Amino acid sequence: MSVAGLAYVALAVRDVATTAKVLEQQFGLGRREARTQDGRPVPLFGVGESALAVFASDDPFLGGEATTGVHHIAIATPDAEKLAQSLGIAPGVAGPGLDGGCELRLDSSATCGVRTRLCSALEPVSGGDDRIERIDHVGVASEDNRAATEIFANRLGLTVESTQTDLEVHTATESFTSDRYGVVYHSRAPRIVGGLRVSFISVGDCELEFLQPFAADTAAGVDEALGAGPGNTRGDKGAIGRHMERHGPGLHHLALKTADIDAALAAFSQQGLSLIDSRGRPGSRRARIGFIHPRSLAGILVHLVERDDI
Repeated sequence: MSVAGLAYVALAVRDVATTAKVLEQQFGLGRREARTQDGRPVPLFGVGESALAVFASDDPFLGGEATTGVHHIAIATPDAEKLAQSLGIAPGVAGPGLDGGCELRLDSSATCGVRTRLCSALEPVSGGDDRIERIDHVGVASEDNRAATEIFANRLGLTVESTQTDLEVHTATESFTSDRYGVVYHSRAPRIVGGLRVSFISVGDCELEFLQPFAADTAAGVDEALGAGPGNTRGDKGAIGRHMERHGPGLHHLALKTADIDAALAAFSQQGLSLIDSRGRPGSRRARIGFIHPRSLAGILVHLVERDDI
């Protein structure tokens, strides 16, 4: 059995109408209304070859977990049950999907914490413009990238796009200044103060980004002196770590690809969206990234990505 791509990413939000308005008007995404089994409308937004489905956080379709965030991914396949059986993954729970289809909900303990559903492909969403090109990746807080690769690449048949290690290194330099002997500089051995192991696994025209923190030197005073907020590797590592402490491993954020990140962030700011980054900063895969504050999208953490495909 084969995987056709990423059918949709489910977003659980506090305010569906407000989130849908931002995605349609500020992000320029095409929209149509999908339907649940009982006929309830679900805003569906086309993003490249995939889509974003927006649900209230307490919507029964999500299984009754009243939390906001990236809730689950739905992978399109011609025969969900046969694919699950061939993978040796726990069969999960079958149920109704969107637009009259069926979905197989896999046990997240068998998918490294990633809520995953297998479903039939959805009808594409037309309209929209090119402000957002596609989903660049869906970020995952990961305890074990090797285990994630075993499940999603070796068993599910997806492709490992790339792997990398992100490090923030502190190097201390001492100076010895003498009125007679001049100045001598001495550099101490570098010290890792933040790090992430990153694995990108392709599904359709985007990737799952597995982010695994690893232990770093947190000697007293280092964090206070250097800062660990948004905009550096140590801050990103801390955000992933805190997420896993509170929620365990699983889906963390959504990243959308754009051609000009600075122009897009400036436009969002002018339109009243709250930003974490006002300009693009260095990110994985030689990208420039910029985060939008979750309050602008009713609890969803989204960042933009500008990068060249190679």
